Amino acid sequence: MVGSGVSRISVSVSPDLLNDFDETINQIGFNRSSAIQVAMREFLTEYKRTVEQEGTVVGAITMIYDHDVRGLMETLTDVQHHHLGVISSTTHVHLDERNCLEIIAFKGEIKLIQSLAEKLMTTRGVKQLKLATLMV
Repeated sequence: MVGSGVSRISVSVSPDLLNDFDETINQIGFNRSSAIQVAMREFLTEYKRTVEQEGTVVGAITMIYDHDVRGLMETLTDVQHHHLGVISSTTHVHLDERNCLEIIAFKGEIKLIQSLAEKLMTTRGVKQLKLATLMV
């Protein structure tokens, strides 16, 4: 039954999985319905991001890089300037003498976002990169 309001569903899971699930959602203050809705949205977003590769997404690219690598800062800036249409803002955090954290907020077509993330990820000096997307 799809339409306005809510739809009730039944799900079969192992007792161990249900116990772990209930313990976790109780710790964070969720009820089962809310937690399952969040999980379903996450599943759909991940599926669309990896399989469909279409649509507008929002989110953040989080990366750690070694700012002492020669030419890295210029390369990162150039890559970001080529994607001004999708980048909303950036935040730069100094972690220690060599390492920096950069968070890039974006909104745009998923293929363009994936291209941006791949260019950044393959840049010499970038140690880790995480792409987090949400469907609009």
